[in-house]
Amino acid sequence: MSDAKAACKPEAGGWVPVVDRNRCEAKKGCVEVCPYDVFEIRPLGASDKAGLSVLGRLKAWAHGNKQAFVVRGEACQACGLCVTACPEKAIGLRKAH
Repeated sequence: MSDAKAACKPEAGGWVPVVDRNRCEAKKGCVEVCPYDVFEIRPLGASDKAGLSVLGRLKAWAHGNKQAFVVRGEACQACGLCVTACPEKAIGLRKAH
């Protein structure tokens, strides 16, 4: 087991990462540090863009209209590496329902 995986204590699926669309700049830090492959960087869809503020739309445009997406939230073990790695503070953890 890697050191990063050993640092993750909670059971998978108890917490899920949430990406703030108005802050994310697709810098890939979350993708690179997550030991469970929870994130991927991909283009924003029309509905994603529609929910952005004016500043959020400008930031998205400046970064190629790509952002981080949670694609395997059920695998998250709440180690917080993604939260720490995000320079925009665009990622938080919340209890799964």
